[in-house]
Amino acid sequence: MKWQAFLAALFLLAGCSAGGKGTVGPDLDVIFAADPAPVLSDYGLFSDLAGAVPAQGVLPYDLINPLFTDHAAKHRFVFVPDGKAAAYHETDVFDFPVGSVLVKTFAFAPDMRAPEDGQWRVETRLLIHKADGWVAYPYVWNEAQTEAVYTPAGKRIDIETVSPAGEALQLRYAVPNQNQCKTCHQVGKDIAPIGPKARHLDHDGQLLRWAGAGLLEGLPEGVAGEPYAFDVSKPLDARARAWLDINCAHCHKADGSASNSGLWLSATETGAAQIGIFKHPVAAGRGSGGLKQVIVPGDPDASILLYRIASTEPGVAMPELGRSVTDPDSLALIREWIAAMETP
Repeated sequence: MKWQAFLAALFLLAGCSAGGKGTVGPDLDVIFAADPAPVLSDYGLFSDLAGAVPAQGVLPYDLINPLFTDHAAKHRFVFVPDGKAAAYHETDVFDFPVGSVLVKTFAFAPDMRAPEDGQWRVETRLLIHKADGWVAYPYVWNEAQTEAVYTPAGKRIDIETVSPAGEALQLRYAVPNQNQCKTCHQVGKDIAPIGPKARHLDHDGQLLRWAGAGLLEGLPEGVAGEPYAFDVSKPLDARARAWLDINCAHCHKADGSASNSGLWLSATETGAAQIGIFKHPVAAGRGSGGLKQVIVPGDPDASILLYRIASTEPGVAMPELGRSVTDPDSLALIREWIAAMETP
């Protein structure tokens, strides 16, 4: 987070407006083109692609609670065309203008206890707001780390690393194909971003930097971000709900890909049954593990929710994409949350 804040400060000190077109900057012709560019460098989003230096008008950012993806490090950037800004929304994704680009790069290091040491990039995903809606384009990095190539069919990549807990890992990392992008980003018949919501972004003055850089308009005073899920000084319920929000709620909502489940896991959901308390699954099967209810207060081992988060079996594991191993910290958090619940 420190390097991102540093780059953001440089951005503001340089007096750059979002999407400003100087001698170097994103190529709007490529961004608006009907077809995806063959390589990532074509977009002009980075002044030094190999060095991951963002171009003028491209701002680094991060989320309070990133989605867990096999311990990958993630580097995010946002671009909004000059003279335009995203409109603030209290609970939903900000309303980004046409021409906006969200960039997310997934990376690993030999030892994820020191994720910046020897780090290499695996893939970069672009979400581009075209005139007729958002599109998702996956790019896979070459071995030289000098370029990323458009890979609509996805790819499996073998990765050896050490987890933050010191466990040796051999991962079969899955770059999603272009159709799979909609699984997580589905909003009805369309796709949309997931992360850029006020509650995910508001920490360390980040939203103020967005507003100061001209990327965001309508930012009110007193915005409160969600707690970091693993900060034990914060309330347990808020931390667990924040984790479920970023890891599960993009599918588990009324217009998401898991809409038929009737399980809504957004942090803004208030109904006990909607978040799974004493809720019976819509369809029984091996995904339930023989259990009867999604969440049984006080009994994590009887709860389907924990069973599926703990599984790595295809067709059972949740989230179903982007994960081939479990995260011990996440499992401990959800287990503690359910165990602490009292019967309504």
